[in-house]
Amino acid sequence: MKSLLHFELCAESLESALTAQAGGADRIELCTQLSIGGITPNPALIAQVVRSVSIPVHVLIRPRGGNFVYTADEFALIGQQAIEAKAAGAAGVVIGILLPSGHIDVPRTRELVELAAPLKFTFHRAFDESANLPEALEDIIRTGADCVLTSGGKPNVSEGAGQLAALQKQAAGRITLMAGGGITVANILNIAHQSGVRYIHGSLIRKVSSSDPAIVLPSQLEHSGMPTITGEVLLEDVQQVMRLLRKDAVA
Repeated sequence: MKSLLHFELCAESLESALTAQAGGADRIELCTQLSIGGITPNPALIAQVVRSVSIPVHVLIRPRGGNFVYTADEFALIGQQAIEAKAAGAAGVVIGILLPSGHIDVPRTRELVELAAPLKFTFHRAFDESANLPEALEDIIRTGADCVLTSGGKPNVSEGAGQLAALQKQAAGRITLMAGGGITVANILNIAHQSGVRYIHGSLIRKVSSSDPAIVLPSQLEHSGMPTITGEVLLEDVQQVMRLLRKDAVA
């Protein structure tokens, strides 16, 4: 049997989180305002979701939309929001900080990793905007982070699958890579096979203009020129994704 493929659903409501669990998703990334790429959910929603589901909840910590270069005040707020997520019982936090040069802000990221401990720490797709991906991966490993969410430095993971495979080889088990960005039910297994990653991330929301389910990475929305996606996560879509992933594990 091959090792399992894992799916993380990005949810911005209690309803979506409950659907993720009912459909068999392995974990949840909780955020709000997906229309601008996602920002930190309020403490009440974090606490409500953590109380209501049994699967791990990882909280996006992002005080605003836009770039990932933060002022001292914004950095202090990120730290406070991470503390609030930990106090609410979250299993992990999802954060990304860059320097104006486009490199990973190693000292401040390491500080946040230590602040959030023992929670899991995912460095999100700010990674894809870094100046040099192999160098950025080594920098993130140095911070003590557990996971990197990435599309391989491309607008979508279909284009970045080759680079993602190279990063997976470079990581050599020192950190988990999670694929996200433009993943669909139709290509999810191909992406996993091409890249070698075992973790997939997305927002399983039906586009208003289409009846086809699509898994969409939150940060993709504001950087790709895609229209705002509205709608709800349907149980049947989560179940379909999980059937594909579990079937692949025993093929």
